[in-house]
Formats: sequence, structure tokens, C-alpha cells
Amino acid sequence: TTASLGEAAARAALADSGLTPDDIDLVLVATSTPDNTFPATAVEIQHRLGMRHGFAFDMQAVCSGFVYAVTTADAYIRGGLAKRVLVIGSETFSRILDWTDRSTCVLFGDGAGALVLEAAQGSGTIADRGVLAASLRSDGSHKDKLYVDGGPSTTGTVGHLRMEGREVFKHAVAMITDVIEAAFKATGYTAADIDWFVPHQANKRIIDASAHKLGIDPAKVVTTVDRHGNTSAASIPLALADAVADRRIKRGNLVLLEAMGGGFTWGAALVRW
Repeated sequence: TTASLGEAAARAALADSGLTPDDIDLVLVATSTPDNTFPATAVEIQHRLGMRHGFAFDMQAVCSGFVYAVTTADAYIRGGLAKRVLVIGSETFSRILDWTDRSTCVLFGDGAGALVLEAAQGSGTIADRGVLAASLRSDGSHKDKLYVDGGPSTTGTVGHLRMEGREVFKHAVAMITDVIEAAFKATGYTAADIDWFVPHQANKRIIDASAHKLGIDPAKVVTTVDRHGNTSAASIPLALADAVADRRIKRGNLVLLEAMGGGFTWGAALVRW
């Protein structure tokens, strides 16, 4: 389930960071495939971790969910509402696929990844570690290009994923470029300064086209779509975990995250690891 995958990712992130559930103030789960309509899957994961303190909630921005969640966690920390946030992207898209639709069912996968964001004293400059800048956007006029044809208040069913793949691709590169350039403008950084580009793993064509348009060296692009498929909000943390495990991403590296999902929603975050 989304909760069991998320729990496993959460425990791995806590172990990697040398923390325990007692150290966490907020559990934030990005998902479009919750275990239940309510309560939030984040609350279920909080319970599975043995946490009786703090707070937990879900975020739903489809494939952009993890970028939205990291940005939200950063805001909660900066606002003093949490010191440490466990940010999880967890999805079970296999449950919402139409297995007779070969244009979608072969593209998506299930998975989960997680990281911990922690408050720390910094100099207030772009040399600090953490989230340096973020840009989030949405435009509901594109709903019919990527959506699920069901829901509690409409059909009373879970529904299936529907996608106009060519239309999504047509908009994706321009939208992704827009938010990345906004993050660059906010920090003064450029594509040449990036150590690693970790995009949402939608498909190789969008990843390659976005990197090319932005002038990002292909050697700096972290790609896992060939192994994981499109795991929606889980794709970026899974790719991060992969690049951290093989020691590509190291402390102090400048990492660019970006995603686009149904809605449309899209966003980018520039992070000092």
C-alpha cells in the first residue's frame, strides 16, 4: 500500500540521517493514491512509526507533489512550526491504471522515497545548506490532458488515469523551464552552477529536452525512469536516494529538483545538499 511503502522509505531516511521518530515534528506525505479517502496516509505512517506527538498531513499535487512538499516543509521550518520534517513521496499508481490502455499502463509504477529536512543556523546566503529557492505553479485549464476519471464527490469510484501524452509533452518543457529559470533568478545561479539535476521521472524525452533547453550537461542529469517507471510523487525522492547511495550527490552539492503533474501543476526547487 501507499502507507507501507511510505513507512519503509521513512525508516530508511531516518536510519540514514541518524534520527528516530521521536526527533520528527511533522510527517508530510505527497501522494495521489492514499490508502483511504481519509484519514491522511501521513497520519497512518505517523502511527506506524510509533509517533504520538507532532502532526501529519498529505499533499496532493500529483507528480509535482514532492517538490510542493519540500517547499511546504521548508516554509513550516522557516515559520518556526517544525524543527524536523519527514518528507515522503509514496504512490501506488498500479491501483488507478486501466490495464486495457497500453498508452498509460506500461508507463507508471509504484514506489516511495523520503528525506528529512532540519532547521539549522545559516549565514542567510546562497552558500547555506537546505532549500535556497523554489517556484511553484498550477493551471487548472489543462485538467483534461492528465487526470483520473473518478472521485468520491463525482463518481463515487476510484477511477482510472487518463492522459493525452502528446499534449502533456507539448506543454511540459516550456513549463518546467519557466519555474527553473525563476529559481535561478532568485539565487543568481545558472545551469552551469548545478552539480546535479534531479527531475521528475516522467519519460526520457521530457528529461532530455528540458536539460537541453536549459543548457544542463547531460552528465549531471540523474535518470531512473528506465528502472522505476513514472512513480509520480515518489520519482524524485527515489532518484535522490539512488544518487546518494552511489555517492554522486555529496554534502554541499547544488541540486536542482523539478516536476510537472496533472492539473497541470509544476515546480522547481534549488537545494544545497
